[in-house]
This record gives sequence, structure tokens and C-alpha cells, in this order.
Amino acid sequence: MGARCETLRRVIAVARRLVPLLLLTLPACHTPEPIPPPPSILLITLDTTRADAIGAATPAFNALAARGMRFTQAYSTTPQTLPSHGSMLTGLYPGGHGVHENGRRLQEGRAVLAEKLRAAGYRTAAFVSAFALDHRFGLARGFDVYEDRMPDGAAERTARQTTDGVLAFLAKETRQPLFLWIHYYDPHYPYTPPEPFHGRYAQQPYLGEVAAMDEQLGRLVRDFERRTNGRGAIVVVADHGEGLGEHGEAQHGNLLYQATMHVPLLLVGPGVTPGTSATPVSTRRVFHTIADWAGLGAEHSLRAAHETVVAGEAMKPFLDYGWQPQVMAVEGTRKAIFAGRLEVYDVVADPGETHDLASSAELSRDVRATLREYPIPSLESAASATPTSEEERRKLASLGYVAAEVKPVVRRDAPRPADMAELFPTLDKASGLFVREQYREAIPLLEQVLAKDPHNLDAALRLATAYSALRDERNALAAYQRAQTIAPQSPDVRTYLALHYARGSEWEKAAPMLEQIVAEFPERVAAIEALVVIRERQQRFEDAIALRQRLYTLRTPSAGELGRLGELAMQTGNTQVAIDAFERARGGHDLELGVLYLAARRFDDARAALDRVPASHPAYPMALFKRAQVSVLLREPDARARIEAARDHADATTRELIARERLFQ
Repeated sequence: MGARCETLRRVIAVARRLVPLLLLTLPACHTPEPIPPPPSILLITLDTTRADAIGAATPAFNALAARGMRFTQAYSTTPQTLPSHGSMLTGLYPGGHGVHENGRRLQEGRAVLAEKLRAAGYRTAAFVSAFALDHRFGLARGFDVYEDRMPDGAAERTARQTTDGVLAFLAKETRQPLFLWIHYYDPHYPYTPPEPFHGRYAQQPYLGEVAAMDEQLGRLVRDFERRTNGRGAIVVVADHGEGLGEHGEAQHGNLLYQATMHVPLLLVGPGVTPGTSATPVSTRRVFHTIADWAGLGAEHSLRAAHETVVAGEAMKPFLDYGWQPQVMAVEGTRKAIFAGRLEVYDVVADPGETHDLASSAELSRDVRATLREYPIPSLESAASATPTSEEERRKLASLGYVAAEVKPVVRRDAPRPADMAELFPTLDKASGLFVREQYREAIPLLEQVLAKDPHNLDAALRLATAYSALRDERNALAAYQRAQTIAPQSPDVRTYLALHYARGSEWEKAAPMLEQIVAEFPERVAAIEALVVIRERQQRFEDAIALRQRLYTLRTPSAGELGRLGELAMQTGNTQVAIDAFERARGGHDLELGVLYLAARRFDDARAALDRVPASHPAYPMALFKRAQVSVLLREPDARARIEAARDHADATTRELIARERLFQ
């Protein structure tokens, strides 16, 4: 018995020594923690908001910043709305995504953030506040909802109007994670803040606009966080700033100084440590940060920002006037700008950039490489992406954006944009007047531009066109000759001169010129438009139809233009083209469609269209006659009554048709 107990004690002792070792070597058997779903993400972009506008006027932003990461050296990629947002939604500089100024179009096939998030299971929605971000410019790809309708056909709406729409949208619950992009436009010139901000900031109306926008930002964030129970992710960032007179620039788009390039940027959400970061960062990293939150990869995310050279560009003066292209590179506290010559500033010690350090500053190899290798846009590709409809040009002009429509003259001795700052207000005003067809008012301003910038081809051709529109033949031809002297080989000069002849009594002289231009440049919209008019005058209707069809693949036609195409096609017996045109025109062409559907033996469609023709229509007797024909062909029980109605309301034309109609016998 004693021996047996001793053996048992030894076994127990060995087992006790082995238990810890077994616990270390056995695999874990616990149930894994569930992977949390990706957060809903709110991106708020503040148009035209300087970094130093954040402060007393922005309590909502400040409260959010107190629990997030604020980047004190964040930089826009370019000081214009569309290309800057293009960078945030593609992760690329404008040199990569190809849009360098407003009114251009993002190339088809260029992936945008919403497409990636939707593929990852997100519901995607955007609410933008100005025509500059209209869906036609390419940033709407991947959004389930893209709300860009402005009230009463205007080109912009207020932050309150936009927020009201967003909150109504958020009231509709969805189980999917949500990616929501909200764009506020308010701080744009002219600065007209609503009360109480108008009175509160009477001496600083720009800050009043910022304050009014901030109030709506607060409403939006509160509702979003209530919906996500505080577990969402938020980015607040400006697309660019505003000059406010610094370096001679009242607004933005032309220069690369801090007033327009240094912007607020704030992150709140999972994995973000509250505080501030002085690391220079580009707003294009918004793309990577949101992708990181969505679980699509953390590379380049601002949740772990690293020191790197930040680039930027301002290409509008180059693309529009042929002035020097401008590129910037920021590293640490130093910012270098190259535009024909080098400028260097310490933007922390000298935020106003008043002391140029170029003669003494040592720039790193990376900064020099960035300035040297940044891609300068192609003038040909930029010109081909110019807005092609009057509606687009007018709406952009109402926002203060007018792009040149011709390829500029580029030369080595071209001026630096910073040296031409005094011309910016004159250029903007003259361009706006021209687009609004206020030619008499535009002419003296265009003359002023050419006096100071005699190689400005866009101004020269606008001047010639203004005289032409006013039927001032002598001055128009003199201005065209001046433009030809500036650019002897320019196809733009040939095009504008042909358009001059096309709108006057010598329109036949324009025909061969336009034919050659359209043959050389098949996508030159203005030339095709003018040739259409000439072909119709020549009664070459088949050619006019073909040209209109080509034209409407290049730009969106108006309802009136589609109606004209339908009329021409109907006149020449091209039934299907006529039907397609009238259907696209939507409304006002039910009689024509009824007649065409009947000719195409689409009797049910003909009945529906003819039933929509109101009694007030001037050709209502014809509608009754055609409807009676359809009724007989469909063997409707009231066919006899419809024939009698057609007889009772007949006019001189339909009375004879009714008498000869064999269907009615």
C-alpha cells in the first residue's frame, strides 16, 4: 500500500511540472474575435478656404480638430476646383490625371475613389455645390447618388441648401457602410454671407462666408456621427485657398503662393491620434487615407504620414496665355517655385513669402528633381478638353471661370505669371463679358490686355470675334490680321476667320475654309456648327443631318437642336433618325412622333403620342386626322367616332386628306 501511494505521488508531481509546458505548446482553441465592419466615411471639401481662415470664424471645425489630427502644412495640388478634387479622388497630381483647370474632363477609364469603394461594398453618395463639379466633368463615376442639380438652373448653391439635401438623404437608413462626399462652395467671390454672418463680418465678408459654411459643417457632422454612433471616419479638407490681394492675386487659379495653396486638412476616425502634424502633405493623399479606412491598403495613408516632397502646379496662365508654366515643391519648411526662374521661401518663418531665398538656399536633390521632372501638360490635349457647349461656358463664367478656347503661342521669353498679376482682373472681367456676349464692354478690356501682352492669341481672337459679332467688318478683319501675325500657322486663326465669314453676307466664302478645317480637325465643334448652318442654307440637308449627328457625339445637344435634327430627317424621309432625335428632345414633339411612329407601323406608340397632343396645338386638326388613321388600323371600337371628330375639326389641309383617305371609306 505504501509503495503504491509513493508511485502515485511521483506521477502527480511530474504531471504538475508538465502542465505549464503543455499549455505553452498546445494551439489556441478560443473563438476568434469578429472582424469589425469598415467605417462609414464622410469627406467634406471646403472650396476656396485658406489655411489661416480657420480660427475664430470656425467653431465647428475647431471642435472637430480637438479630437482629430490636423495637418498644419497641407497643400493643394493646384488652385482650381475641378483638378484639385480630381487629385483627391484619384490620388494623382494633375500631371497624372490630366485635368489642369476647370471646365476640362477627366479621361474615361481613369479610376476614381468611389468606384473602388463601391466595389468594396460601400454605398456611395456625393452632394456638390457648384457647376464646376458637375457630373459631366468625370468625377461622378462610381457614385450611386451624385446630386449636382442647382436650384433654378443656377451654377451654385449655398452650404445650407446642400446640407438640407444631405440630411434628407441620411434619414434613409442603409445597412451598408457609406462613403459620403460633401462639397461646400460658399467662400467664392463675390463674398455675400447670410445673416448673422454678414453683420458680424461686415469688414471681412470672406470670413463671413467661411463662418456660414462652418455652421453647416457642424450640422452635417452631428447628423453623420449620430447615424454612425460616433464610429465613422471624417476628412475635412479645402481644395485651394484665396489670394485676397496677396502677391497681386485677388482670387485664385493663377499663382502658387501660400494664400491659394496652403489649406486646412483634418482627420477624425479609427487609427487617428489626436494632435497636430507639421509634416508637409498633399491633399491627394485623401484618396489613400480613405482607401486605408476602407481596408483597401494603407500605402501613402495620412494615418501614418511620412516626410516627402510635396508638389503642386498652376497651369492656367500657361494653357490659356502661353505664359511660363508653374511648378512648386515643398520639403520641410522650404517651398520652391519654378516659373522661368526659381523662388524659394521659408513658409513657416515667412508665411507671406516676402523674402526670396533662391540666391542662398540649398535645395535637396529630390526637390530639384520634382521641379525638373514634373510633367508640363500638352497644349493639344488640354485644348481638346475645353467645354464644348454654350451652357457650360456660361455657367463656368458665372462662377468666375473662363478657360481659353485656343492653343496659345508658347515662347522662351514668355512672362512669368507673377509678373503679370496686374492683368488678372482685366483678363477675368473681359473673358466673362465675352462669354455673356457683352461685346462692346469687352472690347476696351481686350485692347488693354493686348497692349500689355501682345502675344496673347486668345485675347486677339476674342477681340476679332467681338468686332465680328457687332458687324464691324473693318475692325474685325484688322483684328484677325493681328491674330495671324501673332500665330501665322495657327488653325485657330483660320477657324475664327471662317466663322467670321460664315456669320456675314460672305458666308459662301466660309464653306471651303470650314470644309478643310473639319477635314483636318474632325472634333472642332465650332467649325462643324458653322458648316451645319451653311449646308442648310445650301439646302444640302443630307449633309446637314450627317454633320449634326457628328456634332452631337462631341457635345450634348439642346432640345431645340434635337428638334431641328428631327425636322430635317423628317423632311428627307429619314424616319428612324427623326424618331431618335424627337425622342431625345423630350416633349413638344408628340405630333411629329405620332406621324413618324405611324409611318414606321408602330401603331401603339403612335396612339400614345397622338393622345398627348393638346387641343391648343396649332396643328391639332392633323393630330385628330392621324389619330383616326391609327384607330382604324388598330380596329378600335370608337374608330368611326374619331373619323367624325377629325372631319368636324378639319382645316383646309386635313379636309382634303380626309376626303381622299381610303381607310375612312
